[in-house]
Parts: sequence; C-alpha cells; structure tokens
Amino acid sequence: MPNLTKVLAGVLIAVALLLGLFAWTLSRRPPPVAVVAPTQASFPVVVASHTLPAGKAITVDQLRVQTLPINPNGAFTDPAQLAGRVPNADIVADSPVMEAQLSSGLAERIEPGERALAVRVDEGNAVGNRLRPGNFVDVFFTLKRDGGMAGGEVDRTQARLLMSKVRVLAFGNASAVGDTSGDPNGMVRTAVLAVPVADVDRLTLAESAGRLIFALRNPKDAEVLDESLLPAYPGVLKTAARAGATDPLQDSTRAAAGVALDTLSGSSGPAGAGARPPLPSLPSHMPVPATRVTASTNTTKSGIEVIRGGRAETVAW
Repeated sequence: MPNLTKVLAGVLIAVALLLGLFAWTLSRRPPPVAVVAPTQASFPVVVASHTLPAGKAITVDQLRVQTLPINPNGAFTDPAQLAGRVPNADIVADSPVMEAQLSSGLAERIEPGERALAVRVDEGNAVGNRLRPGNFVDVFFTLKRDGGMAGGEVDRTQARLLMSKVRVLAFGNASAVGDTSGDPNGMVRTAVLAVPVADVDRLTLAESAGRLIFALRNPKDAEVLDESLLPAYPGVLKTAARAGATDPLQDSTRAAAGVALDTLSGSSGPAGAGARPPLPSLPSHMPVPATRVTASTNTTKSGIEVIRGGRAETVAW
C-alpha cells in the first residue's frame, strides 16, 4: 500500500509538471488578432451624364463625379478639367471620360477659322533653321517672270509680302505639344503653320508657283498687313449672288472660289477676267528693234526664219 501511494504521488507530480509546462507554452504565444473584413476602395471619377457627341465641345453640366471601385488610367477627377475639350468619338452616358477619348495634339492649338498647313522649308528660307514652335513669321513670296513672253501668267518678276504674323505650330519634329527636341541632324524639311482658311489658297499657290521666305518677327510687334488697302482677289469660280446680303462671304466660301496665279501676282485686272494691263511702251527716243524675215535656203525643210531683235526662230511653211 505505501508503495502504491508513492507511485500515485509520482504520477500526479509528473502530470502537474506537464500541465505547468503547457501553461507556460501558452503564455509565450502572441494574443490572437481579430480578423477585420477589408473595406472596398473607392475613387472619384468624372463620368458623362448623357451621351457626349463626337466633335462637340464638352460643357461642365454634361458631366458628374461618381465614385467607382477602380481608378481608370487617364480618368479625370474634376469636371472643370474637361470644359471645352472635344471627344474623338461618342462617349456613352455613365461611362468615365478618358484622356484617350479626347482630341489632342496640334488640333487643340488651332483656333476656329484656322487650318494647319505644312509647307516646305530649308535653311535658306527659314531663318537658317532657327524657327521654333510658337514663333510668328511674315510670309514673303517671290515669282519669276513666266517665260518673258506676252501671254504668260506672270509678266514681271516680283517679291512681296503675302501674309503677316503667321503662327508656327511645328518645325521639323519639334512641336509645342509633344517632342520639342527638333531634328537631331538639323535637316528640317517642313514647317506647320496656322493659316486662316481664306488664305490657304494663296499660300499653296505661291508655294507651288514660286518660293516662300519666312521672316521671323517679335511676338510683341502688332503691325499686320492691312488687307483693306489691297484690291480683292477675284475668285476662279464665281459665287452666287445673295438677295439682300450685305455681309462679306465666309472664309470657307472664299477659299472654295479659289485664286488664280495671274490675280495673285497682280497681272490681271480687277474684274478677274484675265485681262492684262497694257505692256509699257518704249520711250520715243529708243529705237524699236527691226523685224527681219528671210527665206530659208534649206532644201530638206522649207521655212521662214523670223528675227525679232536678237532672237531668231524658223517657222515652217
């Protein structure tokens, strides 16, 4: 009996030690952290209140701010940032307005009534390739006499101012909205100008028939060409008369009427019918070169040799 008591006592002591060791192990563990369900993130995004048609400027009352669980790349947070922007395509109602859906680049820098026009340039006519986007230039043009004969479109070689204070939108690879580094090799071939639509005809005709010269000017210089002091350019096409209309034609209508090279150079009369001013007569003391007609003695081909002044030509007969 005493031995059994000793065995029970030893077992109880061992159990107590194990329970103590277990309690000490539990006390060493960190306290459990309560698991909290994560809250869903939300972002304020500008969406369209109704369909925004393509090509029409956006107004603030067409937009609203809505909280979305995602923040799309290129989205806006303030409707004021979109005032006046123009969508490239229709934006359906309740959809976020994205930067990629709006017109950008040079188109945003063209004022109403202007057109972006690319013209050929080189170092000799573009201020030694020193033009930069945002500069203002005066556009001069030169025309050479058309063959030096009566009946040509241009009677006299001339140079004069065509357009004044024209804004440069891009020069080579450099533009005011994007890459401004310019051409790395300095070989600039084109410049993009902001041209009033009524003057596009004159600029393209002067470039194709003559040579353009760009003169850099100070942007603070306000002097411009006074078109009212120059005769009107008669159009290639006649515009229809409007009963009771006193306002001038729209610029797009004037551009559609066109301009001919003889009127651009001032070779035709104000009526635009192709009539030319009479050639200047020689002074009375200057002798008129004689015209001499001689018969050709060439047996293989008959003709008459006509000599006018110092020029000779053979006319077959």
